[in-house]
Amino acid sequence: MDLRQLRYFVAVAEEANIGRAAARLHISQPPLTRQIQQLEADLGVVLFNRTPKGMELTPAGELFLDEARNIQALVEQATERTQRAGQGRLGRLDVAIFGSAILDVIPEVLLEFRTRYPDVNVVLHTMTKAEQMEALRQKRINVAFNRILEPQPDLEMHLVTAQRIMLAVPAHHPLAQQDVVPFPQIAPYPLVVFPTGTRPSFIDRLMSMCAKAGFQPNVSQAVGDTVNAVALVACGFGICVVPSSASTLRVPGVVYRPLSEVPDGGCVDLTCFHRAGDTSPILAGLLQIVDAYRERTAAPG
Repeated sequence: MDLRQLRYFVAVAEEANIGRAAARLHISQPPLTRQIQQLEADLGVVLFNRTPKGMELTPAGELFLDEARNIQALVEQATERTQRAGQGRLGRLDVAIFGSAILDVIPEVLLEFRTRYPDVNVVLHTMTKAEQMEALRQKRINVAFNRILEPQPDLEMHLVTAQRIMLAVPAHHPLAQQDVVPFPQIAPYPLVVFPTGTRPSFIDRLMSMCAKAGFQPNVSQAVGDTVNAVALVACGFGICVVPSSASTLRVPGVVYRPLSEVPDGGCVDLTCFHRAGDTSPILAGLLQIVDAYRERTAAPG
């Protein structure tokens, strides 16, 4: 039995006439009759009673018609789901995240993706940079978001956005009284830095900015992530330079101020990266959204 025989059987059953079924199927009557006879032989049952008026289903034929329609529906559903998967509209996307971008940029990108591809299951994984790279190479995730990345021969990287840096400072601090803080003015104050772990990181970028501005920062604490850094600012351990996305963290006693006179433009990149040569249509859909986000949020000029 094959799908063609099922289609022929359903047509004959619904038309109750070989001639009308053959016309509906755009074939001649003899091969249709042979296919029905072969189907009955394969099943070992009589599906139709041949009458002067046409073809009448037997009780076995009535049951088989229900089953044949169910099989056709399942095949159509499987075909449609397979096509949607091939178009990147159905499946699963494993995304690794880390850092302050989860506070604004990444949710905005992923929300747009889920809106456009509602049948793709997006699964988030919190990982360090080293863990992200290992997971990509082991094919445990599809894509990762992070900052300060060095080129890797087996990974492709896509800029998501470049965010300006800001100063997180206790509300009672002298620098909090300024609308804009010149970057060199942070030099004498205790500084909380992040993240510890895989290098290079935002710490290295900050140290480079300080060196170009002509001072050695007074590092008081080094912590693993943005949230802990801002929490220490609230506790009075120091001030902290953060990407602008961190300013969405509303912590009592902490205010955020723009920085001026920052070397290298005062921006930090957010990048998404994936295995080189990955042709997944689901990934391609996400990258289209990333490209559109970058163009939409790019600073004029």
